[in-house]
Amino acid sequence: MSADALMDVRSFAATVANGGKLTAATDMDVTYTKPDYHFEKAIYEKRVYNGWGKAEPETELKYGPNIKDWPEMPALTDDLLVKVCSYITDPVTTTDELIPSGETSSYRSNPERLSEFALSRRDPEYVGRSKEMRQIERDRESGKALPEEIMKVYEALKQAGLTVDPENTDIGSTIFANMPGDGSAREQAASCQRVMGASANFAKQYATKRYRSNCINWGMTPFLVENPEVFELGDYIFVPGLRKAVLENTPEFNAYAVKPDGTVTVFPVSCGELTLLERQIIADGCLINYYRNN
Repeated sequence: MSADALMDVRSFAATVANGGKLTAATDMDVTYTKPDYHFEKAIYEKRVYNGWGKAEPETELKYGPNIKDWPEMPALTDDLLVKVCSYITDPVTTTDELIPSGETSSYRSNPERLSEFALSRRDPEYVGRSKEMRQIERDRESGKALPEEIMKVYEALKQAGLTVDPENTDIGSTIFANMPGDGSAREQAASCQRVMGASANFAKQYATKRYRSNCINWGMTPFLVENPEVFELGDYIFVPGLRKAVLENTPEFNAYAVKPDGTVTVFPVSCGELTLLERQIIADGCLINYYRNN
């Protein structure tokens, strides 16, 4: 790289010396010399702060106005209840559709603001739907009563013969896409969903191993489903015993789709092959939590 830069500089100089006519450095009859070089450290001492060995732990770190902390990610609970907040039937969904590039890059250090762009070009209503579910989960964690819509879902599950434990059931959002994650490997395609309250993804298959890994690293269970027609936009999906199934890498287990009219349909799901590390990351809630716990 330095050699390329040096040749560029020499070409610029040759062009200027030749009256502005584009000229290669090799076309100039120049005798290059090697002048003595003396390092002048004063400029660095005046302009660069060297904090090595001078820690000040009592001093509060000051963030710029567009630098924000990541929100806390909860550990995986025994059971999971998610609402389908986007249902995409395209053959492939790209990472650029999941989180647009370009103008969003200026918010890469502001997780909450960046996540506002999630699926904005593909499903503009997704963010609003997902934020509603995120608020319900935050209220649940703080001890507030669950809304009537959630209580009706639990009642429908009870009527279907299932045991529900609201205190140990994470509530979140999810999306379905036939094959999500094609294209670039940017992890924001997964992290923005998580920040918006997503707890899982449902797909027939994942377009890239990297996107699936990003979902896992952000604590979203990467469900595989062969027959997604059993649920649709606005339905709830209940997955009992999910934590146990993930930790034991159960090949296939049951999920339950709950329609607005209370109809409950059982269907099989799986998470594909999960390494021991991936299982623990999902159970801990995300890779950040895993590092903190270990």
